[in-house]
Formats: sequence, C-alpha cells, structure tokens
Amino acid sequence: MELQNVSRFGMFYNSSMNTPTDFLLNPIFLHRCFASIQFLFLLFISISCVWKRFKIDQTVVAKQSSGYLFLKQTLFCSLLLSLFNLVLCFLNNFYWYRNGWSDEKIVTLLHAVLGTLIWSFVSVYLHTLVSNSSTQSSKYPLVLRVWWVFFFTVSCYSLVVDYINYKRTHNPPSMFILSDSVSSLLGLFLCFVGLSHNREEEGQNHNLEEPLLNSSSDRVRVEIPSTYENASFFSLLTFSWMSAIIAKGNKKPLDLEDVPQLADIDSVKQVFPILLQKIESLNDENHQITTFGLTKALFYIVWKEVVITGFLGLASSLTSFVGPYLIDEFVQYLNGHKAYKNQGFVLVAAFFVSKMVGCFTQRHWYFKLQQAGIRARSAIVAMIYQKGLTISGQSKQGNSSGEIINFMAVDAERVGDYAWYMHDFWLVLIQVGVALALLYKNLGLAAIASLVATIVVLLANLPLGNIQEKLQDDLMKSKDKRMKATSEILRNMRILKLQGWEMKFLSKIIKLRDEEENALKKYMYTLSLTSFIFWGAPIVVAVVTFATCLFFGIPLESGKVLSALATFKILQEPIYNLPDSISVFFQTKVSLDRIATYLRLTDIDSNAIDKVPPGSSDVAVEIINGNFAWDANASSSNLTLKDINIRVNHGMRVAVCGTVGSGKSSLLSCILGEVSKISGSVKVEGTKAYVAQSPWIQSGKIEDNILFGREMDREKYDKVLEACSLKKDLEILSFGDQTVIGERGINLSGGQKQRIQIARALYQDADIYLFDDPFSAVDAHTGSHLFKECMLQFLESKTVIYITHQIEFLPAADLILVLKDGRITQAGKYNDILNSGSEFMDLVGAHKDALSAIDSMEANVQQGTTISKKITNETQNSKTDDISGSKAQLVQEEEREKGKVGFSVYWKYITTAYGGALAPFIVLAQIVFQILQIGSNYWMAWGSPVSESDPAPVNGSTLIMVYVILAVGCALCILARGLLLATVAYKAATILFHKMHLSIFRSPMSFFDSTPSGRILNRASTDQSAVDMQIPYQVGSFVFAIIQLLGIIAVMSQAAWQVIVIFIPVGVMCIWLQQYYLPSAREMARLVGVCKGPVIQNFAETISGSTTIRSFDQQGRFQDTNLKLNDDFARPKFHAAAAMEWLGIRLDMLSTLTFAVFLIFLVSIPEGTIDPSIAGLAATYGLTLNTLNGWVVWTLTNLENKIISVERIFQYSSIPSEPPLVIESNRPDDQWPSQGEVDIRHLQVFN
Repeated sequence: MELQNVSRFGMFYNSSMNTPTDFLLNPIFLHRCFASIQFLFLLFISISCVWKRFKIDQTVVAKQSSGYLFLKQTLFCSLLLSLFNLVLCFLNNFYWYRNGWSDEKIVTLLHAVLGTLIWSFVSVYLHTLVSNSSTQSSKYPLVLRVWWVFFFTVSCYSLVVDYINYKRTHNPPSMFILSDSVSSLLGLFLCFVGLSHNREEEGQNHNLEEPLLNSSSDRVRVEIPSTYENASFFSLLTFSWMSAIIAKGNKKPLDLEDVPQLADIDSVKQVFPILLQKIESLNDENHQITTFGLTKALFYIVWKEVVITGFLGLASSLTSFVGPYLIDEFVQYLNGHKAYKNQGFVLVAAFFVSKMVGCFTQRHWYFKLQQAGIRARSAIVAMIYQKGLTISGQSKQGNSSGEIINFMAVDAERVGDYAWYMHDFWLVLIQVGVALALLYKNLGLAAIASLVATIVVLLANLPLGNIQEKLQDDLMKSKDKRMKATSEILRNMRILKLQGWEMKFLSKIIKLRDEEENALKKYMYTLSLTSFIFWGAPIVVAVVTFATCLFFGIPLESGKVLSALATFKILQEPIYNLPDSISVFFQTKVSLDRIATYLRLTDIDSNAIDKVPPGSSDVAVEIINGNFAWDANASSSNLTLKDINIRVNHGMRVAVCGTVGSGKSSLLSCILGEVSKISGSVKVEGTKAYVAQSPWIQSGKIEDNILFGREMDREKYDKVLEACSLKKDLEILSFGDQTVIGERGINLSGGQKQRIQIARALYQDADIYLFDDPFSAVDAHTGSHLFKECMLQFLESKTVIYITHQIEFLPAADLILVLKDGRITQAGKYNDILNSGSEFMDLVGAHKDALSAIDSMEANVQQGTTISKKITNETQNSKTDDISGSKAQLVQEEEREKGKVGFSVYWKYITTAYGGALAPFIVLAQIVFQILQIGSNYWMAWGSPVSESDPAPVNGSTLIMVYVILAVGCALCILARGLLLATVAYKAATILFHKMHLSIFRSPMSFFDSTPSGRILNRASTDQSAVDMQIPYQVGSFVFAIIQLLGIIAVMSQAAWQVIVIFIPVGVMCIWLQQYYLPSAREMARLVGVCKGPVIQNFAETISGSTTIRSFDQQGRFQDTNLKLNDDFARPKFHAAAAMEWLGIRLDMLSTLTFAVFLIFLVSIPEGTIDPSIAGLAATYGLTLNTLNGWVVWTLTNLENKIISVERIFQYSSIPSEPPLVIESNRPDDQWPSQGEVDIRHLQVFN
C-alpha cells in the first residue's frame, strides 16, 4: 500500500545514513522541519491578521477596489491547497485508524493538519486584506510573497528528494510524491503572482485623479448594469454573478444605487408592453378581460420560467429519493455483504453525485420561481396603475382609493407569491408514486397501508385547510376595514388634532383591531393543529406501515426500516403542503378575479371629444347639442348637463357663473372629456391646461410641481413666479423652490397650493386654459392681482375659460355663460346680459349685498386695524425667521437603520409577551421532541435485524409497542410547542400594535406634516402583518432547526466520533459565509421595505390627481415613473432572492462534502468496528444534513430580514409625544365650571 511507504522510507534512512548530509535527503526529516516552519508562520500570520483587523477597526479607511494581480485565482489556489491537505489528513487518519500508528505517521499527519490550517489562514488573510484595502496597491504584502517563494522552493526540493528515493528503493510512489507535486505546481503559480505586479496600476491612478478635477455636484451616479444578464454559464450555475454586490455589502451598507439594474427580461418596462399586447389579444367579444384571459397573459410572460422550473423541480424531487433507495444496500455492505469490488466507494459516489445534482437543481428551482413571481407581480401592478389613469369618475365612486391600493399591495403580491406553489399539484403525485414504489420494493404489500395512511392524513388536512382559508379570509376582510379607517384618519389628522378627537378615533381603530385579533387568534391556533399534522404525519404513516408488516409477517430489516423512515421524511413536505397549495390556489384565484373585475371597469370615453390639431380653424372649443351625465347609463331626466351649445374662438376669455350645483365644474369636465357624453359633439383644438378647484399637489419639490415634466426655461419660469405672486413665498422658505412639499402639500397654505397649481398651468404654455374657480382659496387682493397678471396679461393671447363667483372678474370676459340646473340660461357680454334675465341679476345683486354688509363692518374694526397689522407683521416676521432658520427639509427620506440588527431588538420582542416566561417551555418541548424522535428511530434501527439470517434483538410486538409510545410522546410535544408558540405570537403582536398606534396618535402634528402617510400605512399593514403571521414562526423555526442540527451531529458523531474533526472547520466556514452574506441581505431587505412606500404613495397621488394628469396629457410620463418605481422595488427583491441562493448553494456543497467524507470513513473502517444498523441510522440522518444546515442559515437570515419589521415598529413606538392630555396638578375640581359664563376680551378676527 502507498501509505506503508512512509514507514519504509524511515527504516531505509535509519539503516543507510552514513554521512552527515544524508539527513537532507530524508523526506521524514524534511517534512518534520517544514511542519515546524509552517507552525511558526501560522503564529506570525495569525498575529498579523489580528493586528491588521485591530488597526482597521480603529481607523476610518476609504475602501476602494484592489489592484492585486489574479486575485480570485490566488484565493482559489489557497483554498484548494487547504482542501487538498484536509483530504490527505482524513485519508491518513482513516487508514491508520485501521493499521495502527507510528512516529513517522504522526509527523505526516501533523504536516497535513498544519497545511490545512495555514492555507485556510492565508485565504482568510487574503480576503481580509482585500476587503479592507485603502490603496490601489498592485503588490501583495511582503510576508505573503516571502512565504510563497519559500513554499515553492521547499516543495520543489522535496519533490526532487522523493524522486531520488524512488530511484533508490524502487518502491511504489509514495503519498509524498503526490503531495509535493501538487504543492510545486500551485507554488509555481503563487510565485509568479507574488513576483509580478499589475501593469494597469498607472492607468488606475490616473483615473483616481479625475474626480479631484470636478466638484462633487458634477458627479453623476452611474447605474450599474445587470450582472445577471451578462453572466457566464459557470457564473449563472454557481450564482457567482452575485459575488460583487455581496462583497460590496460586506464593506458598507448598501444603497439602492449599489444594486444592479434588472435584466431586460425582468424589467417591467420591457414586460408590461408584452402583457398589455397579450391581454388586448385575449379580450372577449365585448373587449373585456376575463380572469382566464388575464391568467393566460401572465403565463405568456413567464412561460419559459414555468417550463424550466418544472424540469428542475422534477429533477430535485427524483434525486431526493436516491438516498433512501441506496440506504438498505449501504447497510448490507457495512454488514459484510459486498456485491462487487469497491462497492462501498461506488455507493459513496452515488450518494455524493445525487446530493450535488439535487443541490444545484433545487437552488435554481427556487430562484427561478421567485424570478417568475417578481416579474408577474410587477406587470400586474403596472396594469392596475394604468387602469387608475383611465378609469371613469363613475367607476371610481364604486372603488375607494384604499380598495384600489389593496389591489396593488395585496392581490398583486399574492399572485406573485403563487409562483412558489404552481408545480405542487403534479409534483406531489410523482413524489407519492416514487415513494410508494420504493416502499413496495422494501416492505412489499405494506406499501398499500402507507398509501392508505397517507390519504387519511391528507383528508385530515382538508377540513383544517378549509377552516384556515375561511379564517384567513375573515382576517383579510377585517384588516381591509382597519386599513381603510386608518388611511382616512391619517388624511384628516390635522382636523382631529385641532378638535382633540384623536383618542376617540384611536379607540375606533382599536375596536377594528379587536375584530382582526379575534380572527388572528383562531387562525394561529388552527395553524398549530396544522403544524401538529405536519410533524406527526411521518410518525403516523410509519406506525401504520410497521404495524402492517408485523401483522402480515413481513420481515423488518434495519436497512429497509431506515429506507422507509427516510422515505416517510421526504413525504412529510408534500403531505403538508398540498392543502396549503390548494388554499393558496383559491386565494390567488380570488385575487385574479378581483383584479380582472377592476380591469373591466368603465374607462374615460376617449371618443367623447374630437381633438383637432392646432391651426385647423378659428374655433378653440365647440359643443353642439351636448347632453352629458356622470352616469353613462343615466336616463334623459337625470342628465347633468342638457342642451349645451357654445362656441369659443381662439383668444377669447369666457366666464362661467351660476349658483352652487348649477353644473359649472361639470361643464369644464365635458371639455376635458371626463363626463360621459350622451349625445351631441365636442370639439377641442390644441393643448389644454386645467386648474382644479381643490388643489392637487404632488409630493416633491416646488420646482418639479411647476415644471410638471417640462424642461427648465429660467426666463419663462421667473415670469410665471412673478405672475403668480410666488417669489415672496419662496424667499421665506429656506430652500426656495427646492423645498420639498409634504404629502398633499401639507406644509403649504391653501392659497400657496392654489398659486402653485396656477403656475403649473401657466408654465405649460397650452392653447386652452380651464380654471375652476381658482381665486376662491386666496384673499381678495391676491385674487385681483392674479386675475390681472395671469388672465389679462400672461394669458392675453390664450383661450381661457374660467369659473368664478367674483362679479368683479366678469366684465373682462368676452363671453359670460350663466348656468342653472345644468342648462345655459344666459350667454353674452356683461352689459348685454345684465338686464336680459333674472338669473344673472340675482347673482349680481347677491354679490352687492355681501359687499355692502362687509363695508358696514369695516367702520367697527377700523380702530383695531393698526394694532392687528402690527401683530400680523410681527407674526409673519417671526414665522419667516422660524422657517428661514430651519435648514432641513420638512419631508426627509425615510429613515432606515443600518448595520446589524441589535440583540436588544430580539430580546425586546421575545420578552414582549409575558416577559418571555413561555419561551423556555417552547424550547424544552422541542428538545424533548427531538430526543424522542431520535430515540424512536434508534429503537427501530437497533431492534430490527440487519438481515434475515440475523436474530432479532426484540420480538416484533415489543418493537412496535415501544415505537408507538415514543411516537405518541413526539406528537404531544409537537402539540404543546405549537400551542405555546401561537399564544406567545398572538400576545406579542397585540402589545406591539397597541404601543405603535398609541405612539403615532399621540405624536405632534409636525410628525404628520413631515411623514407621508404611505410610510405609516406601510408599518400598520406590511410590518404589522409580518409581526402577526411570520416573525414568531421564523424565530421558532430557527431555534427548532438549531436543535435538529445538533441532534443530527450527535447521531453522526455517536456512530463515528472522528467526523467531529470535519464538522468544526465546515461549521466555521458556514458561519463565516453566513456572516459574509448577511450584511448585504439585511440591507436589501430594508431597501425592499423602503422602496415599497414610494410605490404606494405615487399610486395614491395618481388616483387623486388623475383628472389633472389627463388634462395635461401626462399619462405617459406618470406611467414611466410608476414603471421606474416598480423596478426600483423589484431590484433589491430580485437580488435578495439571488443572494439567498448564492449562500444556499455554497452551504449545500459544504454539507454534501461533509456527508461524503463521513461515508468514506464508514466504508474505510474495519468491519465490525461499528454496528451497521447504527451506522445506517447516522447515514440516514446525514441525508438531511445539507438541507438542515442550509435551513438553519436560511432561517437565521430570513429572521434577520423579517425582524426589521419589529425594528421599524419599535421605531414608531418611540416617537416623541405631545404633552400629556391631562395634567393632574392643573386639573380643575369636579364642580368646574360653577357658572355658565364665557368672557371674551379684545378678540379680533380677520379674514
């Protein structure tokens, strides 16, 4: 044997060493010396690494990309040497475990162990060095270069000595030759890298100088192109295209600009036109979209991913059964039944290949499912948004803005999430069929009992699934009611605060939440029973199957029992998921029905007006025999406007007046095409600009609101500001026209909002201007100024149609229209119609009476005018000073925590319910369950004979009876664990909800002025839902997975304690990978939460301002903005999904490697050293090692991502509060007031 040559070499040199220099040709002596030097270098590089880390932690370094030559190849080379030495270490260990030890063997093993450690440290040192590099250095550190040269020299020298020894002794080549050959080849590459330098350094240094020549304001952030779209096959296979962003996230907190763009195939900008075109082709004969047509259109944009994931899911499912299929043969091999030479290593190779194939197929399966879901969701949101731009006023009345937002926030999300479940129905049939075939092979007719038990468990799940679906439906309905009320309250919070009603309305929210909590509580306990069935299903099926075998006399051998147990474990997931899949299917169908119903709502009639190109005629607006109604199906007696005939030439000013409800605003809506045309014709020539009676202002800068998509023309812009009297207002603001307006213009007065709206219209330079009583929100002086500057001067050559109640603005009109009850009763110039009818005379008379009443009051208040002016001036000056002194925008970007989620957040959450008293009992229930489960499997493996010829340790009835007792204990632990977890989850969610909402409602008005309601609604809906439904089970899953993993390690170590040696480095690497990945995943999860708010806010603003948007023909620009916001939301979500699979595929490979080494050890040790049944049990548990190892890290990572919702709720639970509602020391006695008297002194009220 090759490994025996080591001792032969030592004996040869002990007998033939004649000269003082012969020891230089002794390979044992050389490797002993090299091992000593390696140990010293290991100490040195450890100290250097710690010292460098200390220096980096103590100083702030500008992190830039490194210029090291062949960096990735060098790092890979170091990792390869570490892995190579690890393999040598285990091969030596396993072989000498069988054949004994000697001093020479210990030296060889020590050399391999030190080689493993030192090259691992070099890899970590390289990674640390590059991650924290502050310069564009092209040379590696001197210590590494010296080590590489020394390593190469010694390896070459050792290889020469090995060759000389081979020629002298003529023995077979030893392991030293293999080791030194690999070391020499890799050492040569390292020497080349260490002694070379990067010739691109000079060019990089020149690039570094360029930013110094430009000011920071000139720097433009360049979008990072899609790394997924441009990745190579190998990069796609291993998800290496995610390495760059994960490395960047490990250096600094990621911002949205750091996340690459989506590939064209995933960008909603490319997908939405395809979906729109497909939907139009699938419309029915009434040009209406059906649910089936919408589903087909969605399938069309993701069909490639559906097909690919189907094949990947099938391959992943089939490979999962390879382990159970081979486990019986593996146990028989360990028992000495060898069918052919090297059967053990062939079995290990089969296990290894199947696990690796399963690893890659499963990871790409999961990623492609999420990719399809994200794409479908974005396309649906874009479709809903476009419908919001075209929906008619009548249709909008039947659907509130909150309900329409729910289509986007809830229903579209649910459709996207269905991608996870779309293959479950046919995959479960294949899984059950393969499992039954495998059980029939091992247990014969007992497989029929397994099938019956499986069907019974499935049927037991169905009523729970129906109950769960009903409860979830109730939960969603109650949540919709609460969110609708919350949205309305937030929109009107200023009124509630001024009236002191906020606590009354908080009690209404609490009452609605109580209904929601009632459904939530029932849902959680039902979920506990479902979880009980999930964990109990394999136990029930196993008990029934083994009892059937006992009843029919089918022999139970340990290998077949272990194969059956592994098969039951695989069946656990599809059995549990099928009812859930059915439930999700119907939920998704309901969501698609809701979306399709919304998409079928009536749109604005695009043919209501005839748009004529400018310059075609002298007529700007013409309505002939027009009859209009807001309800398209209205009868002739319920028309809004009747018999309208007007003709407006270019350049005319037309005034519209009339009493309240006479149809003035509806007349402008007819010209805009907003009202359904029953009969007649409407012709409009040229572009339009519209100023609504209620100002519609977008969140954003004042400048952006005025430009409204147009390019900046500074001269024109200044003229508009002057005409609208906005210059003085902008001078007061610290940031001028760069001031960010709060939601719905909350930080502006009504007059300021109206003037900004007028400025927006003026800047558009339209042909026709429509003003809906724009002067009602400003004082008389400002109104007169606006009319003179805007109407008479700025728009002198334009066509203007304006509604007004101010009679003084009517004489300037070329045409006055008087409306009453939806008809034009008078039309003409001011002097012509003044005496021609009673309606106009009544309006003028009412106006004069109002003016005379005001004049009579002026004498009474003239004395206080001087004082009031002084007070007003002082107040304005004080307000100006306050505003100009504030150097921060009122509305800031949403605050988000950065860095690792602190342990205090976890601790506060765990101790929220009952002070954390129930948490130890939940952990105890899981530990007892794990012990009983392992014990039951151990009992079945030990109590069953290895083969038919071997005697059974116990009789069949005892075997089954003890197994049933242990199984019942497992089931009770599962039930107790589920009920306790549901109790804690419900209590914690309730407490957090009450704390956050009390803090929000007691916060000062400045908080609502500076915080868009979308941010608050996001916490009240998305984050609260995560706390209600996800986070408690994520915490529980992580703890349960840790306990299960420790149980597997214990079982495998009990079979072969030597495997702990590989568990330690693999565990360290898994933790390192998780810590390396987690910062990026955490920040991307936060970005997902932050980027969702703007989508909702933009949607809500668009719905409320859809009339203004359509009047300016800006639908395309707003749709583009929505598409960009959708892509910005999808980018971190897409890359977070890919990052998860990047981590998962690496963890799976490490776990598979660990399992393979464990199996190699089992087939290498002498027969009889380990009980084959126990070794088979350990191998059975090892089959789930990669899944469970990945599950531990996945649950921890997902928990870190989800716990951000708790962090965000805590953030809004600690908002600075207003002063207390009641101050006991200032509280009047119970008899106050003793007299019913109100004493008002020196009160002055001015308009």
